Amino acid sequence: MAGLSVLMGTLVMVGAVGLMGMDASHLPLLWLFSVAAIAVSGIGALSLLAVFGTPGMLVVTLVFIGMAVPTAGATTPIEALPGFYRFLAEFEPLRQLTGGLRSILYYDAQADAGLTRAWVMMAAGLTAGVLFGFGVTNWYDRKGLDRIPAEGKPEEAAVPV
Repeated sequence: MAGLSVLMGTLVMVGAVGLMGMDASHLPLLWLFSVAAIAVSGIGALSLLAVFGTPGMLVVTLVFIGMAVPTAGATTPIEALPGFYRFLAEFEPLRQLTGGLRSILYYDAQADAGLTRAWVMMAAGLTAGVLFGFGVTNWYDRKGLDRIPAEGKPEEAAVPV
């Protein structure tokens, strides 16, 4: 995921800044922030997929899209949202990323304009994702639990029915 985030962050910058002419006066910081955001989001999603298996795709969709988009504060002010979404907005990743990008692009990359909170929350998200993913999958392995469905196991596929 970390390697892919470098590639994807670079491609996004090439497209946005190079092809579309977006103003990016803090391009190195914007690139670094984008790469980190992609890596942290991807590692969090992969952790949820590793823990929950196929149903993890639904969990990832709910956490990273369904609950994050309304709480991002990009289109609807947080103050206009119901209490549940205002609570979620305190830790949902998309709001933190939006604040960091807004700080870099519009507020001269000032730390107190949301950039510090974005970096801190990305670090917290990365820590939580790694600890959760490795912790639960390690627990699965110690308990001898199998995350591969019985019909997908190679040794059982060769046995005639």
